[in-house]
Amino acid sequence: MNTIPDRIHRFLKGFMPFSLLDDATLYRLASTAIVQHVQEGDYIFEEGQPPREHIFVVREGAIQLLQKSDNLLVEKCDEGDLFGLRPLLANQPYVLSARAIEESLIYALRVDNLQELIETNPKIGYYVAQNLATGISDRHGKLYKGKLFFEQDGARPFHTSLFEVQSIQQSKKPVTCPPTHTIQEAARIMQARRVGSIVITDPEERPVGIITDRDLRNRVVTGDVSRRQPVTDIMSSPVITMLPERPVANVQITMMKYGIHHVCLTEDGTPDTPIVGILSQHDVLVMQGNNPAILIREIKRSKSAEELAHIREKGEGLLSQYLEREVAIDFIASVMTEINDAVIARVIELCLQEREAAEQPLPTVPWCWMGLGSEGRGEQLLRTDQDNALVFADVPEADYAATHALFLELAKCITAQLNTCGFEYCPADMMASNPKWCLSLSDWKAQFSDWVLLPTTENVLHCTIFFDYRPLYGDATLTEALSEHLFELIGKQQTFLGLLAKNALENPPPLTFFRNFVVEKDGNHRDGFNIKARAMMPLTDAARVLIMSHKVGKINNTFERFEKLAELEPQNAELFQQAADAYEILMRYRAIQGLRSGDSGKFLIPDEMTKMQRLNLRNSFKPIHELQQILEVRFQLSYFR
Repeated sequence: MNTIPDRIHRFLKGFMPFSLLDDATLYRLASTAIVQHVQEGDYIFEEGQPPREHIFVVREGAIQLLQKSDNLLVEKCDEGDLFGLRPLLANQPYVLSARAIEESLIYALRVDNLQELIETNPKIGYYVAQNLATGISDRHGKLYKGKLFFEQDGARPFHTSLFEVQSIQQSKKPVTCPPTHTIQEAARIMQARRVGSIVITDPEERPVGIITDRDLRNRVVTGDVSRRQPVTDIMSSPVITMLPERPVANVQITMMKYGIHHVCLTEDGTPDTPIVGILSQHDVLVMQGNNPAILIREIKRSKSAEELAHIREKGEGLLSQYLEREVAIDFIASVMTEINDAVIARVIELCLQEREAAEQPLPTVPWCWMGLGSEGRGEQLLRTDQDNALVFADVPEADYAATHALFLELAKCITAQLNTCGFEYCPADMMASNPKWCLSLSDWKAQFSDWVLLPTTENVLHCTIFFDYRPLYGDATLTEALSEHLFELIGKQQTFLGLLAKNALENPPPLTFFRNFVVEKDGNHRDGFNIKARAMMPLTDAARVLIMSHKVGKINNTFERFEKLAELEPQNAELFQQAADAYEILMRYRAIQGLRSGDSGKFLIPDEMTKMQRLNLRNSFKPIHELQQILEVRFQLSYFR
């Protein structure tokens, strides 16, 4: 056997998508490969050049993909990464340049061979589609979104299930070493096992740290750290861990959130149990160019609110796909929450950058941007109107006016750019740009005290909005301090929860005496059923007051609240599960209606629904009555009438 193709074959076999091929097919591909050695600073191809007949795989070293015209780094490729996929897209010039940032060895594979494999092996196509989606400009991403385009007669749609919502079926067997090993010993293990990472474990096989080939290149090869030092000197710790059964999209989002390339899988999903597997970015097949991880990456790289608005539109396209395939709503909510949170965080960063560029004062004290309402609960699937607030650390009285004015200016910039992103202004002005909702920690505590100790109708209404707050950007310890203060207040004011429970019973009933849907009689929404006010709010309000009665903070999501309540009150566990199921149906119908009508989806038209849909909707009302009975008895609401 020819030794060079044999070496290439063995190397490619360890990386996606080549590991999907049988040995004979992979060997034929390897036999046509060209080995190229490039020096640091050499260009493999440059922006504007015509596409070549090869794509490239990094064997050793590292390659940068950049836009020379804008001096923008787009991607960094290292061992096993594919790049230069432009010839698979179209016979047009490269839009990026590929430059070696260190001495590198690369394999050049013929485009026609890979195209043949794509046409006969869909899984290869999935992987290549991912790389195309992350490595080409947005205009091409839109042009070929959701398609494989390798047939001679042009693009063709490819129908498949959503891979990103499937659970992880397998992962690499983890390669580990103890903390007592030297860096050199760990590197030799990595070399022998042909892996790009090694997990440092304690005697119980619990992960305590991780070293990757990037760590070796950036810290050891540079001479900053001696290879004779212990692995603990360069390992990343603590490790990010997950359950093996988590959906692939959750893995991708976690990697993007923490800026990591590897996730450890443990028995219970925490670092406190033995490691059972490890996943890298190479292990995750992504079939759609608008999967959540790629959207979040685009969000973090965006330069304007207009770009963010376009990306958020892609998110609604993803939402539509999830709904069509009847993916669980709690999963959809977690994905859309990550996308919304990323958009808000990026808007805040852009506003801070604008102030810095204009040489305007920047915040010098800790502060936190809070999401309220559905965003605070992590349930905002559609771009509804804004509900937000801002809290900043206490400052001396002499500095308060200037500090408050600075944060108010910043909040106005943020809410304006969020509006550009498609999150409309709150009609009731429940936004941080309102001076009433941009306060110091002490002022917020005083505001909470007024609401709880003087629970007027208006104050109780404010509580239903503001007590679902969640930190989205900045110092979360400020919101934790608010929560501690809130539960202290509730302990002092015994009637407050009763009034909050009474408010939860004020929502209008969903059905008439004859079990018909209660619809609007006139106005723009004539014959429409208000699913938010008549069905969803009774559930969210009940979950809120019940979880607060147990003095449980940091759980805002309605699904998670019912889940926790089932644990705290096993005698009512079945009811709470039914309530969670009902809320899922309601959120699904509202999201579908919102996408169809291009609005918040608050009003359904029962006459336009199928008989089965109307039946499901009616069934979702059943837990509401039982929950309200619990509130009636537990908080002795007959005394409040």
